[in-house]
Amino acid sequence: MGSECDLGGFEQVVLETLKRCQQQNESTLVWVMEVAKCIRSLGVALPCLELGQVLVSQLCFDDNNSSLWKFVELALSSGLLYPLHVLSLLTSRILPHRRSQPKAYRLYLELLSRYAFSFNPGKADACKEKITKSVDVALQLSQLYRIRVLELGQAFVLFFFSMIIGLIDSTLDDWGLHMTPTDGPSLVLGSTDHHDMDIDFKGSHNVKGNEHHEKMRTTNSFTAIEVLGKLTESRKAMVILRLVHLNMPVNFSGLLQRLQFLEASELVSPHLNSANQLLAKLSANIQRVMGFEYQLNRSQLSGSLLDIASCKPVSCFHSQFGQSACWAPFDIYMENAMDGKQLPIKSAVDVLTEAIKTLQAFNQASWQETFLALWLSALRLVQRERDPPEGPIPRLEARLCVLLSIVPLAITNVLEDEAKLCHSSTAGATFTGSVESGYGHKMNGKGCASRKDGLISSLQILGHFSGLLCPPLSVTDAANTAARKAASFITNAKNQRDIIRGGSLVDASIKAGGNMRHLIVEACIARNLIDTSAYTWPGYVSAPIISLSDSSSHDKSPWLMFMEGAPLNGSLIDYLIMNPASSLAEIEKLFSIALNGSEEEKSAAAKILCGASLSRGWNIQVPEVAASLMPLCEVFGSLKPASRNKSSKDDEPSIYMVFSFAFLYLLRLWKFYRPPLEQCISERGVAVRGELTLEYLLLLRNRSIASCQVETYSNPNQSEPASGKPIYIDSYPKLRAWYCQNKSCIASTLAGLSSGNPVHQVANKILSMIYWKMTKSAASSGNSSTPTSGSACESPRSTGEDAYQRPVLPAWEVLEAIPFVLEAILTACANGRLSSRDLTTGLRDLVDFLPASLAAIVSYFSAEVTRGIWKPVAMNGKDWPSPAAILPSMESEIKAVLAAVGVDAPSCSTGNSPIMLPLPMAALVSLTITFKLDKSLEYIHSVAGLALEHCASGCPWPSMHIIGSLWAQKIRRWHNFIVVSSSRSIFRQNKEAIAQLLRSCFTSFLGSLNISTSSLSNQSSVNGLLGSTISVGGGGSSVAPGFLFLRSCRTIHNVHYVSDIIVGLVAEYARNLASRWASTDSPRLKSSQASLSIASVRAREVATLGASLLCVTGGVQLVQELFRNTIPTWLISSRKQKLHKVSVVSRIVEGYAMAYLLILSGAIVWGVEAKLTTCAFSRRARAVGVHMDFLAGVLEGNISLGCDPATWKAYLSCLVGLMVRFAPAWIQEVKLETLRKLACGLRGWHECELAISLLERGGTAAIGSVAELLNVIS
Repeated sequence: MGSECDLGGFEQVVLETLKRCQQQNESTLVWVMEVAKCIRSLGVALPCLELGQVLVSQLCFDDNNSSLWKFVELALSSGLLYPLHVLSLLTSRILPHRRSQPKAYRLYLELLSRYAFSFNPGKADACKEKITKSVDVALQLSQLYRIRVLELGQAFVLFFFSMIIGLIDSTLDDWGLHMTPTDGPSLVLGSTDHHDMDIDFKGSHNVKGNEHHEKMRTTNSFTAIEVLGKLTESRKAMVILRLVHLNMPVNFSGLLQRLQFLEASELVSPHLNSANQLLAKLSANIQRVMGFEYQLNRSQLSGSLLDIASCKPVSCFHSQFGQSACWAPFDIYMENAMDGKQLPIKSAVDVLTEAIKTLQAFNQASWQETFLALWLSALRLVQRERDPPEGPIPRLEARLCVLLSIVPLAITNVLEDEAKLCHSSTAGATFTGSVESGYGHKMNGKGCASRKDGLISSLQILGHFSGLLCPPLSVTDAANTAARKAASFITNAKNQRDIIRGGSLVDASIKAGGNMRHLIVEACIARNLIDTSAYTWPGYVSAPIISLSDSSSHDKSPWLMFMEGAPLNGSLIDYLIMNPASSLAEIEKLFSIALNGSEEEKSAAAKILCGASLSRGWNIQVPEVAASLMPLCEVFGSLKPASRNKSSKDDEPSIYMVFSFAFLYLLRLWKFYRPPLEQCISERGVAVRGELTLEYLLLLRNRSIASCQVETYSNPNQSEPASGKPIYIDSYPKLRAWYCQNKSCIASTLAGLSSGNPVHQVANKILSMIYWKMTKSAASSGNSSTPTSGSACESPRSTGEDAYQRPVLPAWEVLEAIPFVLEAILTACANGRLSSRDLTTGLRDLVDFLPASLAAIVSYFSAEVTRGIWKPVAMNGKDWPSPAAILPSMESEIKAVLAAVGVDAPSCSTGNSPIMLPLPMAALVSLTITFKLDKSLEYIHSVAGLALEHCASGCPWPSMHIIGSLWAQKIRRWHNFIVVSSSRSIFRQNKEAIAQLLRSCFTSFLGSLNISTSSLSNQSSVNGLLGSTISVGGGGSSVAPGFLFLRSCRTIHNVHYVSDIIVGLVAEYARNLASRWASTDSPRLKSSQASLSIASVRAREVATLGASLLCVTGGVQLVQELFRNTIPTWLISSRKQKLHKVSVVSRIVEGYAMAYLLILSGAIVWGVEAKLTTCAFSRRARAVGVHMDFLAGVLEGNISLGCDPATWKAYLSCLVGLMVRFAPAWIQEVKLETLRKLACGLRGWHECELAISLLERGGTAAIGSVAELLNVIS
């Protein structure tokens, strides 16, 4: 625009030109021509903003005439004026003064109906910034919406929305209806300047008593609603309002609130009765905005794939429903959690909560289907180990914990989320309709019962799955009790006036066959998820109710007796040690007694606490349990046992035993748990061999406590955790001293013993004790020699038996000296000064003296095995135990197990060479096989078994086979368990075995890739992947490939390789599965929509399995790698040489499957909601941003691809479509420039609506970019 003329001079010239044309009675077309000539002569560019300002100032006076309005209309159509600029100025001027200027208001509405969508950014290139600023100032957009209006498109969208709000508020005001909107004042209620006020006063004086103007004011209100109805029914209006709905929900809520107020006022105002149809049309148009979805380009096959809803071929009443591949992540996560050696950062409840919401969205399922699939997965988890092969680690209790505790708690979170959503909706008084969730799916606004109704109906349908409801033997009585409780409830409800309440005693004279559904329902009632009306569900209680002749007695539970104050005597202590506590209150009372009770009570309470109550607990509370054990260890480890002689042996073990209970359990938590996957995997995808630290456990515990406190402050109804103070290892100096010494012993070798060091003096005393036992046991053989190391001990023969005295020392001092003892006797054995038998005997004596010394033995031997400085020893049956008797058969069975899952195991036979193990490993396994299988020694067995596996991981393959054979010889009933466990060792570093196992996982779940097969194998299912049971019968062992992979994946060193294999298998299976329904060369499928739906479902199944396996293998780090490198590398790499002729359809389905794999993997580890922790949010934003930048670079031609063009186009289109539909929050984390590049590329592929749907999710900054695409919408 020319700067050489000021507005005053311009206004004078224009007004003179217009006056002359009017005096000469020229047509409005001549007016336009003359004004245009005048503008050109002044050097002003078109469209002319100054002309708009001049004309608007004239149109708002009483003396304005129809000719001037006609001129404005023609100037708008000819491009002399810019419609957005003029309409904005008119809106700000006319709406506040519509009563005094009814004619101007009427003509303004006419212009609005014609030119509201006349938005062409290209015609305003010369003055975009000035137009944007003028519109912003006129309508006060920046202040009203609290965003910086920097783009013309932004200004247009906000103008349109402001205009709708302004017209509705004007109409409400004209009809005498007053409301206070939540989104603040509109143009009608806003302040006006004094100049406008003067005009209004003048106008009011002139029109007073004018019946024509009064009638026009009345009709203008109806015209305004009519214009709104006409404008909002167009597709362009739908796009604009959807932009506001998605990116400015508070403001859109204000619009809904106004419509709700209008509906509520229909009976009050007579005007509303007359305008009923107009208001109904307007309301319907606005409601359509919330349910509007873009119709993707169905001429593109990828668009058809995205448009197909989730296929549900099986009714939820069918027995095969729960095995649908789309719910496999539930099964895989639950089974993976049973590993029990990986410490998760997020609790199982939180992970499962996110999984429920994510899979419900991705599968587009009802809540009934979602909860039913969840229950079925948990039931399969239990049934899988109802009759497992006997082994050292029974996991049935943990599986029941998932079913009856973890799943109900996760469902509680899901229901609470809905309650919060409903509360926020009702608090804002929003419009009754549907509210879009973060997943892109709607929830009906009919109260807050939808999810709860889904839960109830899922529990009712659960009765149809009788094959999964048979209870394991250990909970049969509990299931029968639950069924009797329901039967008793119904019987008493019929026969008595007062219905029995939930806390009443169960009538023992009633018999009803109980199953797992009865236990599930009781768990849900206990969590207040449902009420006792569940007892009356049809079929819940069996029809026959039979009286029992042998009514069982109802003795009080020993735990109840303890809570009521019963003293801790012998029988009660024994029961409480062996049976876990049933509530947190019982645990807290025990803990308090263990720290604050009398000496006898402390000892008993600590024993009970470290028994079944904690050892059989759930590993989500590892940090809390560790923090609770530390003060017990500190106290009992610092106590010095009372001095005693041989006659007082009964009291000898009490302090040491209690300390050992607590300390060995603490050791299990940090020594054998693996760190979270985020801590284990490097940026390059390589597993880092690391261990947890006590500091890290306490950090997790303190974070959890802090998080609970924040929730308590925000929710007054929530109880505060009992121990709310942070705990640090420095609070326990004895524990910290031993812990630091242990780390230094692991890091470097030990120096020899010296008499001056107090620790070495203790070590000498322990060595003397051990050697006295060795000498006594080996006196007849005479082949034992003294382990001399420094001044380890004096000659015991000179002192005789009376010289033997066990050291009377606090446990911490003993533990501190044990590494030096071990170094001395191991060195003596290596140098031939101590026999292997005496070494084993000495180690066993040490464990008998202080069971907690097993911790130091395990830690020291693990470090020595890793260092590799000890020579291997022959396991020949003379010096060391020999596995030769069963090793060949063990290896044969291991090969059979691996062959059953498609893995070709290399031969591990040593031929004629001796069977060897490193000396520390041989010593440890020899020690462990001396332990008796006594229930009271379970705390030692649990450490010993984990220690063997831990140490064996540092030995050369196949050491685990040798160790397994030695244990199988000792405990024959563990044979099958040991075979399966030993078969996992091959996957630590053998890449080919890993690839074969993964292929078997896909085949077992999806079926064979044989193209000639018309349908998938009947065995393909969740049960095919994970197995329906782990029980092994007959003469052989076999496990499902998925089960074996989940038990092995955490020990794989190169997890990046696993990711590459999974990506390759997903691509291969997607191509081949699609080829079954595709013609060879045609881009169309063989038959109709049904075949396309099948191909789409199969692709999702492949991707779902791949995403689930990938996430359990490497967690967040591997998913980040998938976004940053794996998928980009897959797209760049050329595969023409590797593949035979592949159809176009197969290429497209391959791209769709890879897009689904990426989106679902991200959703599993990060979720799809905007609410995340700062760390997780930044990780997700970086990973998604890097990947989208890569895609934009390809579209710009900066990166060349090696994949087929059809695969590339399908991948990008489907990725964007899936992200828009399921993970819209991710899009706001992508740079706006990247989104624009992607949208531009999609437009080039004629995917305009997909481009718009991408940009509209980009936040308020992307609003302008969407507006610029409005003209491509039909």
